[in-house]
Amino acid sequence: MENRQDFIQKIASGKLRAVIVNREKYVRNYYKNSFVHHVLFWLKEPENLKARKQFESGLQNLIKVPQIQSCHIGTSVKSSREVVDYSFTYSYIAFFESKEDQNTYQTHPIHLQFIEDCQHLWEKVIVYDAM
Repeated sequence: MENRQDFIQKIASGKLRAVIVNREKYVRNYYKNSFVHHVLFWLKEPENLKARKQFESGLQNLIKVPQIQSCHIGTSVKSSREVVDYSFTYSYIAFFESKEDQNTYQTHPIHLQFIEDCQHLWEKVIVYDAM
């Protein structure tokens, strides 16, 4: 016969497993049909703090486009691994519910304003879109 503490631990671990499995299913289903828009930027003057602040301000405005479900803005991280490209200055990832939402984003006034205000700051842009 089990003691009370063993019984409670088994119940607790069972509940914990259910939470982990449910979260995993939620995350997998949430992003399953999402349209992912990943943009890498190489700034002309990556060491210029004024240019970086202007670019970051532009990105902060850009993420206000209502079709964006979630996003991530980051900078490159140096790595000794050969497969890692850390030559870019900024990474911008936006998640959309559908390709149609991403198409709307492309012509949204906030997105067009970002391009107008910031394109003089970058020398190279690469875009990866995926579903």
